[in-house]
This record gives sequence, structure tokens and C-alpha cells, in this order.
Amino acid sequence: STLRIPVMPPSCHPCVAMEPLSLLLALSLLSPWGSAGGSCPPRCVCASNLLSCSQANLSAVPAPLPRFTAVLDLSHNNVTRLRADWAPARLPHLHALLLSHNGLAFVSTEAFTHVPRLRHLDLSSNRLRTLDENLFSDLGELEVLLLYNNEISTVDRTAFENLGRLRKLYLGQNRIARFPLELLREGTRLPQLALLDLSANRLRAVPAGELQALPAWLRDRLYLHNNPLACDCPLFQLLDRGRRRHLSAVEDFQDELRCSLPGATALVKILELAGKQPLNCSKAREAVLEAHLGDSVTLGCDSRWQGVRSRHWVTPGGERVLGDGGNGSVVLLANGSLQLRALRPEDAGTYSCWVAGPLLNETLYVELLVHNFTLHGPHDTLNTAYTTLVGCILSVVLVLIYLYLTPCRCCCCRGAEKPPAPRDDSINSSVLSTTPNHAGGPGEPCGSHMASSAGTGQNGRFKGGGTPPLPARQGPKAQRKVSDPDSVSSVFSDTPIVV
Repeated sequence: STLRIPVMPPSCHPCVAMEPLSLLLALSLLSPWGSAGGSCPPRCVCASNLLSCSQANLSAVPAPLPRFTAVLDLSHNNVTRLRADWAPARLPHLHALLLSHNGLAFVSTEAFTHVPRLRHLDLSSNRLRTLDENLFSDLGELEVLLLYNNEISTVDRTAFENLGRLRKLYLGQNRIARFPLELLREGTRLPQLALLDLSANRLRAVPAGELQALPAWLRDRLYLHNNPLACDCPLFQLLDRGRRRHLSAVEDFQDELRCSLPGATALVKILELAGKQPLNCSKAREAVLEAHLGDSVTLGCDSRWQGVRSRHWVTPGGERVLGDGGNGSVVLLANGSLQLRALRPEDAGTYSCWVAGPLLNETLYVELLVHNFTLHGPHDTLNTAYTTLVGCILSVVLVLIYLYLTPCRCCCCRGAEKPPAPRDDSINSSVLSTTPNHAGGPGEPCGSHMASSAGTGQNGRFKGGGTPPLPARQGPKAQRKVSDPDSVSSVFSDTPIVV
């Protein structure tokens, strides 16, 4: 007889039959939700350290929340107030909190005390109206903050205090009329910020000059479209430079960048204002720097790629600069800028900065103008116009001194005055004669006679019909005669000829 041993089919093997049960038991032991440390809240879906309670018709944050929760999705609910006790225990692993579409109108300044590791916070599409003082100051590791599509009209400048790692800030589709752009200007409060969305708000003016001074990698993601901005040339030139540099915030939203002209009701495209009335704005010149002989200047490589380390410069003469120049006058700095020392006339020209970005390469051009005179220092060279002006002024001063400050020749006479000559010899006086009517005594520089106040007329001349009194005679030479004041020949001369 044949011995037959019954063989069970594979589907009925005891080990195989127990495999699914063992797998489920192992997964339950490995999953944090199956351990004694916590359980999945009702109406939520849990997977590993993810907790999704979206569209669960919740009016409050479910409690208790397991402490190992890393991602919490509470979007599309009715959580209108976020108080400080929504997370009574510390959640050290939570790095993403989603609260969009909740009708959220109030957020406590202590709401984020127990979630210090939060890196992603979504408060978009709610009813927030103000961003209060130090609202997010407990989130020192926050990187992305979404606040778009709210009713925000007031932004406190300290609301973003202590956000040293914030990279993206979305504030579009709100009612903001003024944003504290000094947070960007200082570069210390938000040093890592690479994207700022202020589109579709109520901004009417922006400091174009200060925004132009921002690094290009931030201007590349500074969105200002769909705001009722006032038209002016600085704003046009700011955006025109961005279009030439192919900055995304300008190039991708050219049609939405509009402004209002004085007296006009409809908005016009800002980038179409070049050369048109009433502003007649001229196109912006890109990166033009002026300096003087002997100055030291620094040419910045304003790339739109942040954190680029591979770059080099090319001088107007075609020389590639990778480090110090031959004489130390050209230095490539650690931040990619090019420093030129003791400028010479041949240093003028267009410099090129070659940048190897993460997506594509970029070439920047900086034009340097060197004026052929020094601006400061003890040995400044005066230009021709200034020298001519100084010479003219000195000439006029010397002429005035000569005319009005020369000592009078008549007040320095020494010795006794000589008597005038008799009048009967006045006809012999000559118009062209320079001979005095008397001889001075020894040592006298000049000789003159002072007429009395009753006998003098204009310019000290004698009046017609009058004769000066004769002083006492001294010596034989005192017999000389005085010119006749009525003589025709004495009109042009006060000094008659002695006979």
C-alpha cells in the first residue's frame, strides 16, 4: 500500500495564514499613534508624525495633541481664535502649522510659545486685521510665513522681531497702505529674507531710492504689482532697471505694474512712461559710478543669485582679475566686489562681473567715469574757470585800492606855506605846463596852498572873482605870483607857470 501524507495548500499553511496579522501587529507597535504616548484625535487622519484635520468642521484645535507631532494641518475649519492655550504642552517637533481658511480673526501674542521649532506657518485666507507688536517673536526658526488674502491694514514694525531665519514673507491681497520697509533697509532684522510679496495692497508710494540700494537677489523677489502707486520717474527707473536685469518681480508682472497720474482716473502701465508726457521720464542708466583721480572705489557685483561664490571680473583692458593686481591697486574682495585704489585716468571704462549661478550664469556691467582732477587734498588742481574768476576779483580789488586808498599828496607838506604870485601874470599860465607855481622849501615833498572855505568851490578850485588871502612873505622867493582864477588858460590846470 502507498502511504499518503496530506499536504495543505499554500494559502492554508499556518505560517502564511498568520503573516498579515503579524505585520499589522508590528506596524501598530512601531507607529507612534499605537503606543501609549498618544492617539489620533477624532475626525483627523494620522500618518506617522503627520496629523491632518482639514475640512473636519472643527471650531477649536483638537486636544490633546501628541508631543511628537511634526506637521499639523487644521485648514478649512472654523477656528476663529488662536489663544495661548491651544497647545498646553510643548510641541518640540512641530515644524509646520497650517491654519488657512478658518475665518481666523485673533491670534494671541503668546500663541507660539510652545512651538519654538516652527519653520512653516500658514495663516492665509483668514480675517486678520492687524499684526501686533512682537506677534511672531517666539518663532526664531521660522522660514516661511504666509499671510496673504487677509484684511491686514496695520503692520507693527516689531511684529517680525527675532525672525532672523525668515526667507519668504507673503503679504499679498491685504489692505496695507504702508509697510515698514526700514526692516529691509537695515539688513539686520530680516537678514535672510529673499522674497517679500506686497502685491494687491493699497500702497501709494514706495522709497524707490532705498529699494534700488537693496541687493538684487531681494529685488528679484520684491512684488509690488497691483498697487495704486503714484507715477514718478524714480519709480519708473527702479522698475526699468529690473526689466533690463530680467528680475522676476518685474519681468513676470509687467502688465500688472501700474500707477496713477495726477488728475487721471485710470491706471497706466509704469513701464510705458519712458519719454511720455507729463512725466517724460528718461530710461535708467545701469550701474554708472563717478570718481576722481587718486580716489579709491568699490565696484559691487550686484547679482540676483544669493550666496554665489564663483565669480570673476574683467577690466576694460580685457584683463581677468582673480586676486590682487600686479601693483596691489586692484583687489577682489571676499564678497565679490572689486576695489580700485589710487585711480588713474586709464582706469576708466566698463568693468564686467561674471557670475556662475545655480540655474544659469549672469554677467553684470559697471561703467566707471574718472574725472581728470582731484576732489580733496592740499594739492587740488583748480579748473580754468575758477582760476579766471579769482584773477578778475584780485584785479578789481587792486584797482580800487589804488584809486581810493592812495595817501593825499597835499596833507603831507612840511614847512611854511609859500605866498601865491600876483594875479597879473596869470595869462602866461599854460594848460600843458606841469611846473608848480612856487618852489618848496628844503626837504618839502610837495608845495600847495590851502584856500579858505569861503573862497573855494567844487574840487577845491577857487571861485571866480575871489582871491585867497596872502600869507606873510618869507624870503625873496616869496615874490612869486599866483595864477589868476579868472584866466581862461587856467581852466584845465591848477598850477601856473612861474615867470
